[in-house]
Amino acid sequence: MNSAITPDKPDLRGFLPGFLALAVIWGASFLFIKVGVRELHPLYLTLFRVGAGALTLLVVLAVGRQRLPRDPRLWGHLTVVAAIGVALPFTLFGFGEERVSSVLAGIWNATTPLVALPMAVLVFRTERMNTRRAVGIGLGFVGVLTVLGVWQGVGGAQLTGQLMCFGAAACYGLAIPYQKKFVAGHAASGLSLSAVQLLIATAQLAIVAPLFAGAPPAPTGLSLDVIASVLALGALGTGLAFVINMRNIRVVGATTASTVTYLIPIVSTVVGVVALGEGVTWYQPVGALIVLLGVAVSQGLLGGRVRRDPEPIPQPVQQASY
Repeated sequence: MNSAITPDKPDLRGFLPGFLALAVIWGASFLFIKVGVRELHPLYLTLFRVGAGALTLLVVLAVGRQRLPRDPRLWGHLTVVAAIGVALPFTLFGFGEERVSSVLAGIWNATTPLVALPMAVLVFRTERMNTRRAVGIGLGFVGVLTVLGVWQGVGGAQLTGQLMCFGAAACYGLAIPYQKKFVAGHAASGLSLSAVQLLIATAQLAIVAPLFAGAPPAPTGLSLDVIASVLALGALGTGLAFVINMRNIRVVGATTASTVTYLIPIVSTVVGVVALGEGVTWYQPVGALIVLLGVAVSQGLLGGRVRRDPEPIPQPVQQASY
């Protein structure tokens, strides 16, 4: 990946299969998390998932004869991104889905851009606020309140679980502008940068998980459904999906490729209802639509041409957290 600028003549026919595959893989990830936390502590689910994803990307790097970056300062920044953009949010989604449905988790994931924008404006100074963006954030906030159903009163495990899922999205919202400011300008490929993030996150979790979750479970004690979910989350949702995303960016550019965000809550809702029999109240999908409308407005996707990115931006691996 060497450009985030949309090609003049994008090959939409070549792009669509990968685009839809990505939406399905990332949208179904919340189902796999829900199945995984039935038998695994969220910390171990994240550890096994990230480890499988790291192994997948290392194989892809070896096949492509690419090397990991060697800059110590870059590794330092990637250590921060690995913590706040991989290990912590993946774990928070696991804790969240112990309390709420995979449908709700998928909806909360869609709030990531609404958190990333204020962080980029106020903390990292990589973006500027304007009226359009302020309106988009305001709409997104209304959508969040709608998803919560605040007029009914909120509390208990449901609220805790939803706040954990929102916390995961907030981690992504912090990690994305951090990576754009401190990592995006590096010459290393997006694939190698993501592999480093996953390797570091694996090491971080290997230290933290035994301290807070005790000894790891015996693989023989896990059901086939849980093992398959972990492998799907790692190899597909955190490994192969990133490769597909990189291809989509090369074909149509980062802006168009990022619109997969709008399909992920739809896929997660359909999968959660059909595969797990999860219920949905009317205000949850309505709130999700308002959130996505806010994202679209803040990103300039409505009412005018989308601004093209002026510089290459490697796509962060946390995008594959879905």
